[in-house]
Amino acid sequence: QVQLAESGGGLVQAGDSLRLSCVASGRTFSSYAMAWFRQAPGKEREFVASMDWGLGNIYYADSVEGRFTISRDDPKNTVYLQMNSLKLEDTATYYCAANRYYSKTSPAAYDYWGQGTQVTVSL
Repeated sequence: QVQLAESGGGLVQAGDSLRLSCVASGRTFSSYAMAWFRQAPGKEREFVASMDWGLGNIYYADSVEGRFTISRDDPKNTVYLQMNSLKLEDTATYYCAANRYYSKTSPAAYDYWGQGTQVTVSL
């Protein structure tokens, strides 16, 4: 069982930066692929970024490539999402998710989810 807790969301202006954090419980964090998804009101949950376990692959959605960076600190059981050059369309609730070993872009592939943190980007 893995429990996830996101933090770091807030209200920012377009062009600003935010860093989201997700702390996981459990002693096998390093063997999990970690991902960030987001969901805007009235829309489906969409993939943002993911990182395989260990020194594995990293994936980004086209909409955030070059602006967002996912990273992880296994000794701290934490995954981060550095978000730069934020746009209005980045406004959403951001969720952290965990899946054993290898990441996927489908939300259905993930076994564990956090409660989400709200990111609102204004003009």
